[in-house]
Formats: sequence, C-alpha cells, structure tokens
Amino acid sequence: MRQFPLEFLEIAPGRVVEWRLRSTRPSEGGGPEGVRKSASFNQDKHFSVVEEARKANDSLASWLAVTFEVEGSLDKDALESALLFLARRHEVLRCEFQRLAGDLSCGAIDADEIALDVVEMGHFDTSAELRAFMSDSFQKQIDTLAWPLFMMGAVARETGSSTVYMAFDHIVSDGVSMPNVVNDIQTAYAAYTQGREPVLPVAGSYLDFAHEQRSRYLSLGADDERLDYWKSFMRAGAGEFFPRFPLELGIEPGLMYPTVNEADRLLDARETEALETRCREAGGKFFMGLLASVGTALHTLGGPDSYRGFMPVSERGRGPWTHSVGWFVNTLPIEFSVAEGREFDELIAGVKAGFGAMMGSLEVPFIRAWELLAPEHFALRTWPYPVNFFSYMDMRKTPGAEHHPQWQPTAHVWASAANGTCSWFQRDVSGLHMNSIYVDTAEARRTMGSVREILTETLRGASRGSSRGRVPAVVS
Repeated sequence: MRQFPLEFLEIAPGRVVEWRLRSTRPSEGGGPEGVRKSASFNQDKHFSVVEEARKANDSLASWLAVTFEVEGSLDKDALESALLFLARRHEVLRCEFQRLAGDLSCGAIDADEIALDVVEMGHFDTSAELRAFMSDSFQKQIDTLAWPLFMMGAVARETGSSTVYMAFDHIVSDGVSMPNVVNDIQTAYAAYTQGREPVLPVAGSYLDFAHEQRSRYLSLGADDERLDYWKSFMRAGAGEFFPRFPLELGIEPGLMYPTVNEADRLLDARETEALETRCREAGGKFFMGLLASVGTALHTLGGPDSYRGFMPVSERGRGPWTHSVGWFVNTLPIEFSVAEGREFDELIAGVKAGFGAMMGSLEVPFIRAWELLAPEHFALRTWPYPVNFFSYMDMRKTPGAEHHPQWQPTAHVWASAANGTCSWFQRDVSGLHMNSIYVDTAEARRTMGSVREILTETLRGASRGSSRGRVPAVVS
C-alpha cells in the first residue's frame, strides 16, 4: 500500500455509484443527537481552524482518501452492506461536532439508526474524467462543519475488478486508519457475498479514547513536569516550539500558497531490505536509518549540524485500538546530531537516543503542549512558518497487508494550501516511497527536488554499507 496524489491513480472507466449516510432517527434535523462526549485535542484544534477559516472567507480545506479493488463483477448489495457495516463498527464515523459553552463535543447516532441512500452518478468513459470527478466530489462533500464526515463510492465494471473509493475529513480519521478501512470493507464484502456475517477483531471507539485523553490532560499546567521534554527541546532551539524546516522555500512570512503534491519511489525492495539489514547491524530499526538519512540529506544541502523535527507517533498501542478508525496520532519533537564526520552507526545511535527521549512524553498531547508553551501561535490557522516534519509507516504490518497485492489499496492526501512542506514515507513490498506536499514556488520545487535526489543517494549509500552515504550537495 502506497500514498500518492489522486492524480497519479490508474483507474479504469466504469459506472459510478455513491452511497450517502443518513440518520433514520425521528428528529427535526435527522442528524446525530446521541450522548455527547468531549472531542480530542486534535479534533478540537482541527475544528477551530476550519471555523476561523470560514469566518475569514478562507477556502482552507483538506481530505484523506483511500481506493482499492474488489474482484469480479460488483455485488452492489454486498458492498452496500459492507459500507454500512463499517459505519456501524466505528462510532467516530457516525459523529457530529458542536460547540457547547466553548467546548467541542461530539455526538454519535446509534448504530441501528443509520442507513445508506444509493445515488447513481453515471458512466465515465476515461480515467482522466474519473479522477477529476472524484477530486471534485471529495472537495465538495468533505466538510469539517457538516455531517456526515466521510463519503463512499465505487466504480463498477462488468469484467475485471471494481474500484471502491472513500474520502474522510481528518477529524474522524488518520493515515493509519486507511488500511483498517480497507481490511474491514474487504472482509465484510467477502462475507456478505457468501451470505454470512463478517467476523473481525474488536475495534475500540475513538470517542472513548478522546474523552479519556481530554479528561486526563485538560487540567495540565505549563509548570507540569510532564512538559519538561518539550521545554528542553525549546531551550535547545532558541526558545522556539516549532522546529524550522532548514532549507529555503521562497515564501513570504504569513502567506499561504497553493500546493505541489508529489510522490516517488526512493528504494526498490532489494535496496530497502539491504538498508534494513544495515540498520540492524548498527543496533537500530529501519525507520531510524531512514530518519538519519533524512537528517544527513538536509545537512548536505546546507542544514544545521543538529536535526530538529516533528515526528507523528501512533497512540494506538497494543490495546483495543489496533483495528480502530480515528485520529490516534500524537506529534512530538526529536533532535539528534548529523554533524560532519559521523559514521552511520553513530547516526543510528543518535536517532535511537533521541527517539527514546521523545517517547517518554508520548502521552502528552501535542495540541495541549502547543497551547501551553506557545500560546502566541495557538490561535493561528496553521503553523507559524515552515516546519520540519517526518512521518513513516510500514504498510506491511497493517491489518490485511498480506492481501494488498490483490486489493491494490492506495492512500491519498490533499490540502488546498500550505506555508511549508510535509513528507510522508511508506514502506511496502515494492520498496520505500515518499509523498510530499509543499508550497508551489520555484524555489520550493528546486529545494524539494534536491532533497529527493540527495536523500535517495544517501539511502542507497547506507544500504551499500558506506559510513554515511553522503554525496556532494546539488548546486542549482
């Protein structure tokens, strides 16, 4: 499973069908009116950003999406049952958010009080028309302030396979949830086509997770010792809460820009396996070698001797959340040396130490730390300047991964505007991949092109066993 722009998706023409979630509860609005719980810190901040953007007539928008194949002629009734099963299984997908006395709360309609309406969208004759239609649908139907917060559809074909597509607002899902969505629907679809009920592991409710998190950390104060790691990170960075992206992107402070969305394969399967072996020999894990290589590449291109960045980390743990849908992501800062002359083993050791120190603060919500330690930036609708951001996910370890070659799942992320750059790395059976969204400026395109080139050479050098995998900086 990979993540790349929707525009890159190879999708055959076909007849498009969509399903719209609705409430069957007798009420004036017909929407969720169930027991209300507090939203998570991530959800509250996301909702607030969209609220403020609307007030300012700002068109800021984003979505997460997933596509995958189901074999044979589409059994529309079975797929509809599978989609309804998904919405009933994950409480967060039945949620609506409201401000009550300043606090963001969410109420979920009961699982037995939802239904799906089928909408025939017509036949599309070309792949380009399909991709344009899907992109337009995602942008129009995904709205943080309107229920429901996800949409569902399929491209049905008489022969071969059919393509299922879904898009979500970030407030109800994260990237790790995408493989869970695929596995749930494929498992349920297979069961319903055989006339039986699906059987899947228990999936805990994100609402319970969010409510407990908020109850525990709402009273956290700026002097709490649980913020000591954050404070030490800030002291090392001249008092800044946000670690700056160290290379030039050619932007003006305070402005938002249209985005570039690019994806590349950095290493093939053989090279990726070789790099993992080298990381193990150095006493670390694969992601540590990847992060060390990112830091090395940035340093090669003129970055500082110390890598400082944000790293999203899953909060699912080993509890009931492994198979859940929700926003189970915390964001934490990490720092390690990439100074000239360090051997690969030293770099790995530095990342390992930095990661260990970072994980000691895993439970402290990023949004709460931001609010307490950088209140001057908390009201902003985005990060105050380009931030160094690294995300890695091993898709081979997700539920249903053994079926990915057959299902062909792909994840897609879109944002209307940005003031910096974000990069996501994924590993699957075909190798290591990188998807980046960044500001659309000439300098940013040159910078990110150089980052990809130097990073690829650095990773290949490390996989071959060279001490740093360092290559000369590209002069542009």
